[in-house]
Amino acid sequence: MAESTRVAEGVHRLGSRLINYYLVEDGDALTLVDAGIPGYRPGLDSTLAALGRSPGDIQAVVLTHAHADHIGIAEKLRTEAGVPVYVHRADEELARTRKEPKRERGFLPYLRHGAALGLIAHMAHNGFPPKLTEVTTFGDGDVLDVPGRPVAMPTPGHTEGHVSLHLPDRGVLFTGDALNSRNPITGRMGPQIMPACVNVSSAQALESLSNIESLDAGALLFGHGDPWTDGPAAAVARARELGPS
Repeated sequence: MAESTRVAEGVHRLGSRLINYYLVEDGDALTLVDAGIPGYRPGLDSTLAALGRSPGDIQAVVLTHAHADHIGIAEKLRTEAGVPVYVHRADEELARTRKEPKRERGFLPYLRHGAALGLIAHMAHNGFPPKLTEVTTFGDGDVLDVPGRPVAMPTPGHTEGHVSLHLPDRGVLFTGDALNSRNPITGRMGPQIMPACVNVSSAQALESLSNIESLDAGALLFGHGDPWTDGPAAAVARARELGPS
């Protein structure tokens, strides 16, 4: 696992080279944005210890969406430390059942990419997460009453309830999988939407980018890939240029 790094004011990037999740500090309280995969728990514990914090200081896990590589340690934090887990209401069933709606394209053709094989091996090594047995839901545009007070910007297409989370006062936008800067399945670099094999609708995913392109955000923090600091408009323009994969 990679060591955590500070990527914005009071925001720490955790996870690995392949999958990111984030810790937001707000005074003495913390919010986890997404939750990686189960094998990432020691990395969270070491980051908390380095900050002089404990799992009990985490007041919320807020999910951009309910795919397996984003919910990883959420249920364990909920059961062990009583941390509530927030997800958009349109992804509640996915979070509770792990039953995926039909995706746009099959996965098999993507196995020609080394990145896809590497991701599968990485996730198998780090374990697959349990279903979430209890969640708190929110809707489009809600300002969540959790540390950092993220604003839920609707960006469906990757999943039906996908959101990007905006921290206006810090100029930070967590894009989840609405955008990535390194395609985890094809290995393609640059801001782009996720590949069709993991999307409900790539066309909708591209269309949803209009909901975030005018936001004030000096740091775009992705579920996959390194941060982007040239603003949402430039990232969205590049994603439209690259198109689906």
